[in-house]
Amino acid sequence: MKTGTDKNEIIVAPSILSADFTRLKEALDTIKDAGGDWVHTDVMDGHFVPNLTIGPPVIKSMRKQTDMFIDVHLMIEKPELLLNDFIEAGADMITVHAEACTHLNRTLQVIREAGIKAGVALNPATPLNVLDYVLELVDMVLIMTVNPGFGGQKYIPQMTEKIKALRERLNRSCPNVLLQIDGGISTNNITEVTAAGANVIVAGSAFFNAPDKSRFVSELREKSAFIGKI
Repeated sequence: MKTGTDKNEIIVAPSILSADFTRLKEALDTIKDAGGDWVHTDVMDGHFVPNLTIGPPVIKSMRKQTDMFIDVHLMIEKPELLLNDFIEAGADMITVHAEACTHLNRTLQVIREAGIKAGVALNPATPLNVLDYVLELVDMVLIMTVNPGFGGQKYIPQMTEKIKALRERLNRSCPNVLLQIDGGISTNNITEVTAAGANVIVAGSAFFNAPDKSRFVSELREKSAFIGKI
């Protein structure tokens, strides 16, 4: 299981959101066979974001069907109310949105105390200073590079500077914290975003729409410019 300990290597996390949910096992096998490292799972509640997707029962089903690292991204209001359900379902990492947590420190502590990895996500317009007092509690920060809620959106160009600023901060104080990006990522901009400092790459529609998914993952790695500390 790849966890990002190699500072010069990216983690590729295809998003199951873009898969055919009537063929979930096949989609999970496709991610693994194509060389993906993690399975990224977007959970939406129709309130925090305008779409509605899956819940703990689907995570539980996925856990039974794959041994891959399951990266659960909660785009939901009051995530603290459902943490135990997702933990018991088999998530390996749970990422919550800073904007959705009244008590962010406590929420992250609950995740870590359960023995799994904790992440915090920031919407495009959310400043990095919300991380000031929680970085020591996280294993990963997710920068949304589109406004969350739907797959297939275009990358927001201004997010490159945000990625770079966060990477510089992590290198100074928390070099082992992963930097994930999600939204509009493809082989056309992978060099730009990894050069800025992202090392966990979520790709949904770009992955599942690729004619050769193994080649798509290989190209992401080949075009990556991530070099650890920059």
